[in-house]
Amino acid sequence: MQRPWSYADPLQEQDGVERFKWQRQGIPFGAATSYLHLEKLREGSCSTVYKGISRINGQLVALKVIRLEAEEGVPFTAIREASLLKHLKHANIVLLHDIIQTKETLTFVFEYMHTDLAQYMDQHPGGLNSCNVMLFMFQLLRGLAYIHQQHILHRDLKPQNLLISCLGELKLADFGLARAKSIPRQTYSSEVVTLWYRPPDALLGATDYSSDLDIWSAGCIFVEMIQGQPIFAGTSGTREQLAKIWAALGVPTEDTWPGLSKLPSYNPELVASRRPQRLRVICDRLSRVPAAEDLASRMLTAFPRGRISAQDALLHSFFSPLPPQLYQVSAGQSVLTVPGVRLQPEICDLFASYRKGHLSGGSSKFW
Repeated sequence: MQRPWSYADPLQEQDGVERFKWQRQGIPFGAATSYLHLEKLREGSCSTVYKGISRINGQLVALKVIRLEAEEGVPFTAIREASLLKHLKHANIVLLHDIIQTKETLTFVFEYMHTDLAQYMDQHPGGLNSCNVMLFMFQLLRGLAYIHQQHILHRDLKPQNLLISCLGELKLADFGLARAKSIPRQTYSSEVVTLWYRPPDALLGATDYSSDLDIWSAGCIFVEMIQGQPIFAGTSGTREQLAKIWAALGVPTEDTWPGLSKLPSYNPELVASRRPQRLRVICDRLSRVPAAEDLASRMLTAFPRGRISAQDALLHSFFSPLPPQLYQVSAGQSVLTVPGVRLQPEICDLFASYRKGHLSGGSSKFW
């Protein structure tokens, strides 16, 4: 199954760093000459992402160069992303270092991350090490809890937008579709989130969603990390996507989902009766990881208000093997600062090392 293209660069960066020497004194932020482009990572319809080096401090950076149209000016998504990231300071949110504007382009300078979760899963097929799933999921929920406390919805969670460092630090990225939400609820667009990770309420045209939108997407990603493939991988649009969800969760009714029949795209023909199944029937690997099925079920609930919050999910028994010190780590600190918390080898890496004769002993846990 082919994933959407991903732009994170999995290559080692040290050789690129050593090619350049800088005179760092007096080099300002906000200037195009302050950053050297090393290589193109992604070409999009309105932007290009480069791997680069800061001449200010010698650090690797990711340069997102947005082409400006003379008539349209700066894209609204870029303005939205910059305004939100300017105020988000958390270890599990990608850091925006600098913004550079010229007549032709607007460049966002981000911290450089080695890969993203989509590439990581492609490189390690068949499901990830359960310890690594726990590490990644804890960080994902930690980042979500933070932005939800700031009344911000990401609205585009998918593996391609979760960046990962070589040490296993995970960060939420690409806030172009993110929105600040108000209390009481505000009306938004239902055309958000890549189809595979879009909840049934959005598929049915709901526009009054809240943080529960992100929770559904995170639940899909959680199961995908364990199972090794997307849980709801539709190919032909909204109707098929809903059918895949109903086949797993059963078809909701007004009793289980108050207000269902009032949703804009509700059609009785789309909700023909189906009995719910346990998630482990569809995703058998869930049964091999303690408490994973229960957490997934609490996140992947059709009724939006029934979904667990990110903050409560962090306290779920799935994470009970983690050291309690993780809950005392400040927002600006990485969970990897806790002694013993580290990324573990994946099974396919262990097999590769075994075939090469390099397999060495090690702990089966990271705490």
